[in-house]
Amino acid sequence: MAYTITHFAPETRGRIDAFFNRFGQGMNAYLESRARCAEIEALEAKTDAELAGMGLTRDRIPAHVFRDTYWL
Repeated sequence: MAYTITHFAPETRGRIDAFFNRFGQGMNAYLESRARCAEIEALEAKTDAELAGMGLTRDRIPAHVFRDTYWL
């Protein structure tokens, strides 16, 4: 016969919740950085004339992509 525990002590439940909370936040950061890497690659693939038309230079691409997260 097998037994299944369906009730956890509050401190155990808190540790489990904290683990999944940190894991979820890490996944969000990872996925957002991957999306931004793709945007940087797309901008780096443009010609200097195309970038100038957007008001960018190559050295300002990272600042442009991360402008909402960093004060640059």
